[in-house]
Amino acid sequence: MWQYVIKIFITVVLVVAVSEISQRSSFWGAIIASLPITSLLAFIWLYTGTGDIEVVVKLSYSIFWLVLASLPLFLVLPALLSHGIMFWPALAIACGVTVVVYLSLIWVLGRFNVQL
Repeated sequence: MWQYVIKIFITVVLVVAVSEISQRSSFWGAIIASLPITSLLAFIWLYTGTGDIEVVVKLSYSIFWLVLASLPLFLVLPALLSHGIMFWPALAIACGVTVVVYLSLIWVLGRFNVQL
């Protein structure tokens, strides 16, 4: 039980830290947010929970391929906002585009026999 409490605490602290730092400096907030903190935490929690290196290897490869699909979000959202679209609709559209890109990438990777 304590293991889950510690995991949640560390994860929450990191997310809140990015939010708070971003309010003061978008540059430093972006640097921290762009770090693969979520992936690093997932690797740590996965390895300490299972002790299985192969599971960490598979997760790392899958993250590598799927991070490509998340990149359009960071272009579509600011483009929509810059063109006067309100925040919530712009966020919804950007997320929708991201979902389509994810599904497309998964399909393409499957055609090349890349196992996720």
